[in-house]
Amino acid sequence: MSQKNEIPLLILSFAITAGLIAGGFWWFTKNTGFNLNQSNSSNTNNPQVSTEKPSGKTFTSIKNVPTGLFNYGGSTSWAPIRLTVDSVITAVRPEFRLRYVETSKATPGSGTGIQSLIDGQLAFAQSSRPVLDQELSRAQQRGFSLNQIPVAIDGLAVAVNPSLNIPGLTLDQIKSIYTGKINNWSQVGGPNIPIKPYSRRITDGGTVELFVQDILGGQPFGSQVELVSTTTQALQKLAGSPGGIYYASAPEVVPQCSIRPLPLGRTQGNYTAPYQEPFVLPNECPGKRNKLNIEAFQSGKYPITRNLFVVVKQTGQIEQQAGVAYANLLLTEQGQELITQAGFVKIR
Repeated sequence: MSQKNEIPLLILSFAITAGLIAGGFWWFTKNTGFNLNQSNSSNTNNPQVSTEKPSGKTFTSIKNVPTGLFNYGGSTSWAPIRLTVDSVITAVRPEFRLRYVETSKATPGSGTGIQSLIDGQLAFAQSSRPVLDQELSRAQQRGFSLNQIPVAIDGLAVAVNPSLNIPGLTLDQIKSIYTGKINNWSQVGGPNIPIKPYSRRITDGGTVELFVQDILGGQPFGSQVELVSTTTQALQKLAGSPGGIYYASAPEVVPQCSIRPLPLGRTQGNYTAPYQEPFVLPNECPGKRNKLNIEAFQSGKYPITRNLFVVVKQTGQIEQQAGVAYANLLLTEQGQELITQAGFVKIR
């Protein structure tokens, strides 16, 4: 064959090969969930927030769920979801096995989970607050970025002893109590009883970090704040302390029989309860229990709400696929209904 005839054939062969490669790449991205923009997100300084909407209504309808055993962990506020939702996920999708892991070197919490994720000990993490700048920096030093996917709405509830007669508190009053400027309930319209604030340590999790950052404005706790190890311990102390006050994730507080969740407001007298009215009295509990004020949480009328996040490593590896799959399962109609049963509020 002459050189003159070979040139058109070479051009045609090149065009066919390029078309096959392009078509293969399109098929790969469509069927694996790989996202080019996400894989390059380590060049940014902000956590990526997923806006992808999973298709289908049930766990069985979600595609690209990997096979294997995946370690996860983090926020203690997620405990009801781990108990209620994750067990159903593993039953419906047995190929997607989940193992909750607690590090022995630190108290469980959002920060501990995200650090373990960065260190390669977890496939994905559960967090009750957004990823921090320093966590992004540590991830980027390891060569990847972090994606935070909101899957539920939670609120912080402030609880007192059930005998305390007070209509509610403003956010400014809560700040003054925990920074030591207000130390008697008579200063906020209550009886002449010394205030005894309780809190977990700031290193114990996202709830405390969020409270210090958003409510206290970064100021330290006052010297009168008694530090406790767990919410269970705090609620026990609160039940026996007439002047006690404590804050925690609303699903951990609102249904309890031995304490009273307080209505809160941004301005004095304009309070919104974290529970559905009418309030269930302690002597009616546990036959009846207070339920979350879902409407106030969704509308933002209740003044202390937050998102719960699945935090995913942007590595393009199976751990990223596992984290995205977990979030997508929670965002199905089935997942959102189970999140409601766990005591949280649907995000969609």
